[in-house]
Amino acid sequence: MIPGVEEEDVDVSIDDAEIERLLAVTPESVSSAPELSFARNVFVPLTTACRYTCTYCTYFDPPGEASLLSLAEVRKICRRGADAGCTEALFTFGDDPDDRYTEIHARLAEWGYDSIHDYLRAACEVALEEGLLPHANPGDQTRKEMAAVADVNASMGTMLETTAEVDAHAGPRRKEPGQRLRTIKNAGELAVPFTTGILVGIGESPRDRAESLLAIADLHDRYDHVQEVIVQPVVENERWHGGTPDLETLRHATAMARAALPPAVSVQVPPNLAPARELVDCGIDDLGGVSPVTDDHVNPDYAWPELCELEAVAETAGVPLRERLPVYERYLPSALRPADFEGPPADGVDDGSREWIRDPIRQALSADDDAGTRYRTVLEARNS
Repeated sequence: MIPGVEEEDVDVSIDDAEIERLLAVTPESVSSAPELSFARNVFVPLTTACRYTCTYCTYFDPPGEASLLSLAEVRKICRRGADAGCTEALFTFGDDPDDRYTEIHARLAEWGYDSIHDYLRAACEVALEEGLLPHANPGDQTRKEMAAVADVNASMGTMLETTAEVDAHAGPRRKEPGQRLRTIKNAGELAVPFTTGILVGIGESPRDRAESLLAIADLHDRYDHVQEVIVQPVVENERWHGGTPDLETLRHATAMARAALPPAVSVQVPPNLAPARELVDCGIDDLGGVSPVTDDHVNPDYAWPELCELEAVAETAGVPLRERLPVYERYLPSALRPADFEGPPADGVDDGSREWIRDPIRQALSADDDAGTRYRTVLEARNS
């Protein structure tokens, strides 16, 4: 039983035979993708306050030291990104600050916001005004919290990390797999195009990785909402000295991800953290969001690669490299998809039974302005 699923009312079905099938997968068991994709983004670290204290994470700051960007700072970052041709504003911050972060709560109240999610909505609206599509990754979210910001996000995300209980999550505020799965389920129920993934090397076993991937696949099978799954290795930093997974481990984990998921779900590795050239034959088809103007604030010691480096990865694989938006084409209504789009549309996208893209994002994508033109140029180039 996955810890916390009963308390969170998350029913996931995982077959032991499927776990064994994944454990037997090798890179030779999967096919290489016909192309690689990436998104051009800016990284907006809205707050470094986090209720968790994971031992591998350098992102969170303790109470009294945590930062909170002002909306003016958010606007400045987004404007730089739009000027550099980006299409995505990646909002990342620690999970809801708990009672320890009194200064963060006081500042939000002073600015007129009841919660970090109320503030996130305002920040997403700033990003849209500046010509970027928001993709928020705020960790665990209740259905109410996610619903409050879903319409101003092109897509959202939360890493599952693992279904196992690991020492890296130990402490009085440890992450619970059930909560993470509940967040993924919330996204499915609310029809939010979603990104999730696993962390490799935080104390989980190969069987745990297989279970985690199958849990994601099961929820996606129910809601058709997972657009990509990240296979991310833990890396050495000032707080984590437990080692980084070797290449063989990463190749196996990546191949398992490809074998566990339907073809419409992309498998991504972050090129600043993983040896992407050695993983292209393991089924990856995406290199994630890469920023020409901001650091990876979660992993500041590991710089984003230049575009020419991504092109070199694609050249090694013998496939084209194509830019994408933070929301995959299959979630767009037919009026916004390129005419020659050949992928499978998401469940209900054409018959109106599920509204994946709400009015603020729909209007941004179809607007007759510089940002709308930039978005449509990316869509048309991807399918040319």
